[in-house]
Amino acid sequence: MKTALVLLCFLSFALIDAAPDQVLDISGKKIRAGTNYFILPVVRGRGGGLTLASTGNKTCPLDVVQAQLEIDNGLPLTFHPVNPKKGVVRVSTDLNIQFDAASTCVQSTLWKLDNFDEELKQWFVTTGGVLGNPGRETTSNWFKIEKYDDDYKLVFCPTVCDFCKVLCKDIGIFIDGGVRRLALSDEPFKVMFKKQT
Repeated sequence: MKTALVLLCFLSFALIDAAPDQVLDISGKKIRAGTNYFILPVVRGRGGGLTLASTGNKTCPLDVVQAQLEIDNGLPLTFHPVNPKKGVVRVSTDLNIQFDAASTCVQSTLWKLDNFDEELKQWFVTTGGVLGNPGRETTSNWFKIEKYDDDYKLVFCPTVCDFCKVLCKDIGIFIDGGVRRLALSDEPFKVMFKKQT
């Protein structure tokens, strides 16, 4: 009985340790679900934070792009983990990402992976996603934050559907006519998070 109790305590600690690390902002504080943050580039000199823009020959939905000017923090965003009861954002965990901004388009400002762009041969990140409702119909709406060196990267690799076959790839920058668009890439976009004050 005593051995079983010790083993049970050990397993409890092992399960607690197995929880993914919490994502931290640039001041070292835990990122909280539903709080506004800016997603900024770690590498400076190539643009600012993330924002919305119409691209190509379409006006809606707006796509996720990097602001042209380094001093531009972009638009604030909120993170919504797949488990809404969790107050913090953890690495390697499915989450919705949504701009906290008004849009001229009738679609939401929640991120989703767009259909494959045949002309540019790219998968781009756009808006118009659905908040929550994890499952087969919403796989394109789920992203992850992963550790990358001492910083972070954004990843598209949803695990909200056990039987769905999905793409798994880093999110990087694709330059389209001078616009720095978020797209699936072999070269990750290294990011950091700054709380909106």
